[in-house]
Amino acid sequence: MTVKRITATLNAPSVAALETFYQQVFGLKTQMDFGWFATLGSGKPAPVQLNLASSGGDGKPVPELSIEVDNLDEVHALALKHGHDILYGPAEEDYGVRRFMLLDPADNLINVMQHL
Repeated sequence: MTVKRITATLNAPSVAALETFYQQVFGLKTQMDFGWFATLGSGKPAPVQLNLASSGGDGKPVPELSIEVDNLDEVHALALKHGHDILYGPAEEDYGVRRFMLLDPADNLINVMQHL
């Protein structure tokens, strides 16, 4: 048996608002949209990974999503450009990542990170 994919499904009081957020800040593209359910993606294959945590690190709460990017400064600038408050960071952590945290429009905590 091989796990082919793990997907995150966020509770979205407004699917359209979350769709816009993830498009604007992370450049994701809509792959499927039924109004009540939408799938967004990058169109590129990604490894299967499941994070388990009792803490978000450095005393922070556990985020609903961690999104690894190749240019943290670019994503940070996009988040600010579109009016999103940054709750933490950007900060360089002693475990080898640079990251920041923000809330999406449904109050899901998102950890945005780049390996150093």
